[in-house]
Amino acid sequence: MAEEQFEYNLTAKEILEKEFKTGLRGYNPEDVDEFLDMVIKDYGTFTQEIEALQAENIRLVQELDSAPTKPEATRSAYQAPTQTTGTTNFDILKRLSNLEKHVFGNKLDEGE
Repeated sequence: MAEEQFEYNLTAKEILEKEFKTGLRGYNPEDVDEFLDMVIKDYGTFTQEIEALQAENIRLVQELDSAPTKPEATRSAYQAPTQTTGTTNFDILKRLSNLEKHVFGNKLDEGE
């Protein structure tokens, strides 16, 4: 399985070192710095999370590749359960409808 590489426009260091030009009515530098500090912190957290998830993905792929294959167990895990008791979907829906009527009374019929 190919590992997807993400391309980043900025690093946390580039955000930290970014200098903004000031104008006549520019932003308050302290507010900008405070906001960028939060962005840097989140950016670093996201980077760590991505790296951890990529490492976990690699581990799980390796674990899956090295696991012995059990065709019957795998097949049964993904197949819909078979009905062995003779209950049909119609019977289940009928029982569910009766249960709703019992629990909610005539409210269902009245549309309230």
